Amino acid sequence: MASFRSACLPRWALLVAVGVSSTLSAQAVITPPDIDASAYVLMDYNTGEILAQKNANTPLPPASLTKMMTSYLIEQRLNDNTLRENDAVLMSERAWCRGSSSQSCMYVPVNETASVIDMLRGIIIQSGNDASKAMAEHLAGDEASFADLMNEEANKLGMTQSHFVNATGMPETGHVASARDLAILARAIIKNSGDYYPLYAEPSFTYNGITQGNRNALLLTDSSVDGLKTGHTSAAGYCLAASSKREQMRLISVILGSKSAQSRADDSRALLNWGFGHFVTEIKASKGQAVTEIPVRYGTAEQVAIVTNDTLQVLTTKAAAERITTVLEVPEHIEAPIALGQPIGRLVAVMDGQAVAAVPVVASAAVTKTGWFSTLWQRLGYWLKAKLQSNDA
Repeated sequence: MASFRSACLPRWALLVAVGVSSTLSAQAVITPPDIDASAYVLMDYNTGEILAQKNANTPLPPASLTKMMTSYLIEQRLNDNTLRENDAVLMSERAWCRGSSSQSCMYVPVNETASVIDMLRGIIIQSGNDASKAMAEHLAGDEASFADLMNEEANKLGMTQSHFVNATGMPETGHVASARDLAILARAIIKNSGDYYPLYAEPSFTYNGITQGNRNALLLTDSSVDGLKTGHTSAAGYCLAASSKREQMRLISVILGSKSAQSRADDSRALLNWGFGHFVTEIKASKGQAVTEIPVRYGTAEQVAIVTNDTLQVLTTKAAAERITTVLEVPEHIEAPIALGQPIGRLVAVMDGQAVAAVPVVASAAVTKTGWFSTLWQRLGYWLKAKLQSNDA
């Protein structure tokens, strides 16, 4: 059984579940790499903490990073079964892509249909404007009404510096998003899209006899990168939202207004490597880990094992990781009946005397109360023991 420093916690104490937290605000600033772009952020996925940023809250043209919201709305409707993967989606003449150097296309023929899952791949991998507009019409009737859904979802996610006018990211007055907001959106996709998030790492997609490769160059050069989306227009410059997971830590980078496709990839790689090089997610206890056993009064068992209800992890600099300790806050004993999963106390991560994260600890088994005679006998025993201890004092 793991060893933890322990402190008593009254049964009535408030149990705050933090689970994962950051110690960065109290630590020295680490200078990030020099990124020549209009704006960027590097976000820790677990905490949402921004590790590095430039103009993170400035609304800017997001180009095809817009399509992350389009795909996210589709994915959530697939998850709640209001859409099905094999549903047929019409490519109307309004949505149809005639093909030009000014936009990317999936190339679904006009007035023909494609399945929702093919359209989703066309949006994510091929960055198809036609697929985005067709899905917008399928879900909301027209693209303007779909933009209302996009803005409604952005508000729910806390994207305060973004406003969507279309489903594609083609330049249009008032169509903007901030780097921080796009990182928030990327985080939601990773967290909430379930089985559909792996689509963002697929290297290519073939439709209508046309194979197009994923434009995220990091997918080819870094096996830890598994998404998300590129974008480019003359107004927006070159943009890239990327996510990388190495061991226990996942980072999200968003770059807006880079000078070239090569520089957006190079700068994203530099940001991610800098983040993984200087920061770490320190796991102090795994979910379900046994931390102690507590005596049980008036129960059919004499003690009950206590386990963590969640993973206790802390985002910190690598230099500070060794200063994090744990304190277990639980009562000296607990009275039956006890329910399986009943909160008993908490396990706290501590740095330099300050709590930086905590998770509840719970009973690993149910314990029923003894009968009235046994309970009465035990109460008498506890009273006598307390009396003797009082006399000894």
